[in-house]
Amino acid sequence: MSEFKYIRFFNELSIDDVPLVGGKNASLGEMYRKLASHGIQIPNGFAITADAYRYVLTASGAWGGLHAALDALDPADVNDLARRGKRAREIVYGAQLPKDLATEIVAAYRKLQTEYGEDVSLAVRSSATAEDLPTASFAGQQDTYLNIKGEESLLDSCRRDFASLFTDRAIHYRIDQGFDHFKVALSIGVMKMVRSDLASSGVMFSLDTESGFRDVVFITGAYGLGENVVQGAVDPDEFYVHKPTFAAGHRAVLRRARGDKAVKMVYVEGETRNTTRNVPTPKIDRERYCINDADVMTLADAAIKIERHYGHPVDIEWAKDGVDGGIYIVQARPETVASQRRATEIETYVLDGHGEVLVTGRSVGERIANGRTRVIANVALLGQFAPGEVLIADTTTPDWEPVMKTAAAIVTNRGGRTCHAAIIARELGIPAVVGAGNATSSLASGEIVTVSCAEGDTGKVYRGEVPFHAEKTDVGDIPRPATAIMVNIGNPELAFKTAFLPNDGVGLARMEFVISEYIKAHPLALLHPDKVRDSSIREVIERLLVGYPDGANFFVQRLSEGIGTIAAAFWPKPVVVRMSDFKSNEYASLIGGADFEPDEANPMIGFRGASRYAHPAYSEGFELECKAMSRVREEMGLSNVVLMLPFVRRVREADEVLAKMAHFGLERGKRGLEIYAMCEIPNNVILLDQFAKRFDGFSIGSNDLTQLTLGVDRDSEIVAFDYDERDDGVKEMIRMAVDGCRRNGIHSGLCGQAPSDYPEMAEYLVELGIDSMSLNPDTVIATTKRVLDVEARLGRKPRIAGAS
Repeated sequence: MSEFKYIRFFNELSIDDVPLVGGKNASLGEMYRKLASHGIQIPNGFAITADAYRYVLTASGAWGGLHAALDALDPADVNDLARRGKRAREIVYGAQLPKDLATEIVAAYRKLQTEYGEDVSLAVRSSATAEDLPTASFAGQQDTYLNIKGEESLLDSCRRDFASLFTDRAIHYRIDQGFDHFKVALSIGVMKMVRSDLASSGVMFSLDTESGFRDVVFITGAYGLGENVVQGAVDPDEFYVHKPTFAAGHRAVLRRARGDKAVKMVYVEGETRNTTRNVPTPKIDRERYCINDADVMTLADAAIKIERHYGHPVDIEWAKDGVDGGIYIVQARPETVASQRRATEIETYVLDGHGEVLVTGRSVGERIANGRTRVIANVALLGQFAPGEVLIADTTTPDWEPVMKTAAAIVTNRGGRTCHAAIIARELGIPAVVGAGNATSSLASGEIVTVSCAEGDTGKVYRGEVPFHAEKTDVGDIPRPATAIMVNIGNPELAFKTAFLPNDGVGLARMEFVISEYIKAHPLALLHPDKVRDSSIREVIERLLVGYPDGANFFVQRLSEGIGTIAAAFWPKPVVVRMSDFKSNEYASLIGGADFEPDEANPMIGFRGASRYAHPAYSEGFELECKAMSRVREEMGLSNVVLMLPFVRRVREADEVLAKMAHFGLERGKRGLEIYAMCEIPNNVILLDQFAKRFDGFSIGSNDLTQLTLGVDRDSEIVAFDYDERDDGVKEMIRMAVDGCRRNGIHSGLCGQAPSDYPEMAEYLVELGIDSMSLNPDTVIATTKRVLDVEARLGRKPRIAGAS
């Protein structure tokens, strides 16, 4: 039994107390009681109950005035909403706290001072009784007051918090969600402030917020108090951790992106109430991550335990204390958007044209929309916004929500993928490009634009109305064919979403995409920048390496995290990663590459593939590739990665490269490592029995096998009419390869373009009895159905019903 009538300390609360103290406080109490013993730190505090809120309004006779203010409200009229909301807040704030309630609040405050010291500062946070439900988050609808010290300041903050139940955004949100203003009550949480002003803070989710992929923890953070991350005032750092390999004992960041973190929120000394302000973040701090990898692991561990405890995905606010160095959880609530999607329904938006890119930022929502722009400089100008327009703003706050609900898309200068604008865009199902930097200066009101968030992590705003289409596919009832259907993928940013397709893994993960998009520089230029002749290019390389000890570390970390993301997305299914298959002209186009590459007349059949790996001119670069792949398998724990060598011309060359790989830590057969080769040169087919002794499988590259069988340069437009994978000679080469793999008891697959482009080639491969074919994602569903039809005709039974 509590010693107070209107106060409950966290150790007296559980998740069943939502009607009494609201979702936020009930969750804090639940975690304080149940999870502290599991290593999760929760600052102690107390809840002022919803009964106290009702007591305040009843004692002051405020109910009638509130009804008069709100009963005739027109939620579609922004000005009417503002007037009535202001009146409601004045009524509640004007209601004095009854003396016995104020006495209890002060007594509870003194108990916290006994625990933490006289100078303890407080966070005063709202917790509505209709808040943090599985289908309605109410996130950010009421107010928070930070760095509160002293009895009078605490009591005043409580009155302001009670009044914030009637902010314009909270009123509008309740109407949208169907809640009665007078049946929702407000509890207040009062807890020890974590000194994140001296360290960092942020938001994390126990799933990927864009795709709904559940095998990762997604963490965002920035320096200072957490309001900046929540409100979208900064572009934060981002981290992913893979849950299955974490559970197996591996402690490695799966993927990371460094945010700008231009400002940080700190306390202003010498004042008493809500005394915070933003100050510029020092350049040295902006150029490094706000937390280290050990902190990321601590956060991931907490997210996994909290999710397991509650039994559903969660949205968590965290803070690192700059005094004691501890990581604290300051809020946890159900994730209410990505977790509600049907796992068997895939919606895909695809651009059908091109346009001039006006601005870019971080993409939210995986959708596309057209509309006329409307630049809004501040909340006072929201009345200018018309439904269906694209909202362009520096940042957004909950006060903007009535207008945001009518927008076709949202673009902001500031913010990361867990900021206010991003959260609301996901709830509304519209695209948002956040952290664009210059959106309000680069875009003018009245322009027609296309906002695309369907091309990966980078969201783009195109000039004009670029055509697009959307497809919805239900994949829940598609059986798995006897022939393994795998996917071709290069872009890690699309991996989580692509993994929802019915598949048997990845038959071709293209390393070149990761190198060109995430590393950008030639590996030898990173190792030997002094050999790059152009000083301006050396400066570009120097900028790339900011935050990394050297070029080798940069290459290995970036490549391993890119490939690791793909491997994690499809875990534990096999992911076949092809070592780099750039041609010399493509390598030369990388930053600094021209100083390390030969000028070849026909790069298509020149210095490429396996011939580079053991050659002195590229051996150091291949060593970096091997170190990255070793890190993926050993350090990150993604042992589902199968490595594949491209363009292996001769048997002796295969032996040389395999010896090099073993020397660099990738020995075939060791700790389950399988190594495949591309079968794309006629010599691979002719000498297949010899090659088979050296590899665990072959993946037929129909593109190169066609050009070398027919003697046609596939890059030449002049003889393109002679290039055809369906030629009888090419088909015979494929047949011989499949038969040879079967004869030698090794895996046979095909990862070329042919089965994606030509239905008859997919049928031919099934008839041959090939083990797998790897397809472009957009053809997986249709080809799977076609393969099932052919197998049925051949009398083969599918494996299991449902998505793999």
